[in-house]
Amino acid sequence: MGITVTGAAATQHVPETAGFGVVTAHESIAQAVAELVTAAAVDRQSRAALARAQRLAGTPGAMPADALEAAERQATVDQAALLLARQRLTSSFGQKPPWKDDVNSPVLRALADGETKLVRVTFPLGSLDSKMPERLQLAHLNAANSVKSWTATAIWGAPADATVPGRSFFVLLKGSDAGEGERLLVWAPTGTAESGVLVPAAAVVISDGKYWCYVERKPGVFVRIELDTSRPVADGYFVKDGVAPNDKIVTSSAGLLLAHETNPGAAPE
Repeated sequence: MGITVTGAAATQHVPETAGFGVVTAHESIAQAVAELVTAAAVDRQSRAALARAQRLAGTPGAMPADALEAAERQATVDQAALLLARQRLTSSFGQKPPWKDDVNSPVLRALADGETKLVRVTFPLGSLDSKMPERLQLAHLNAANSVKSWTATAIWGAPADATVPGRSFFVLLKGSDAGEGERLLVWAPTGTAESGVLVPAAAVVISDGKYWCYVERKPGVFVRIELDTSRPVADGYFVKDGVAPNDKIVTSSAGLLLAHETNPGAAPE
């Protein structure tokens, strides 16, 4: 019958919840950074001018009172403009980003240049607890590339998404081929790792609306085991019960075994 068996591989599975992400266009980040850098430069210049005027006070080179007042007013205005630029940046990209208040941060520069992608992710309401995820996994949305491809660990809170009730975060994505504006699948761990085995997709058969696999208990003796397929993984299904590590799982001709079991009079072709 061409039966092939493979030892069940022990593995671990971490419960996860799924959300969606959108890659932010780096133009918007570059614009905000440029405004902040410009405001910081103007603020430094006006504060320096005011400091010079104050040092000259009471000397033969002292500036007129109205000029000193104008310098003080300009310094106050430029300081307010810098504060506004910082507030705009935090309003758009979160209160606790990894670059903090450093306008010359390499992280912020990489985002502005498009070398690092900024992804805004949202998880449905109630799917996450109050704790910030320590890591996220991201992948392309299309089915052909649905295997989880990238891991992100730089995560901070994002403003709520007005279109999707839930919790939102920003993450940094490096070394990916995700395009700006692209939507991504995102997974966050929601519990501790569980031990079990990996049942390959090729070993699974369906009968009476249930999922099964065959295990060779003795040479030439095959037992059909019902599977819980609620935890699919990239190469098959994570299973906790019914199949133990190193059990000999039928990975080829499982369908023929099912046909022979359900119709014993049928001879294999």
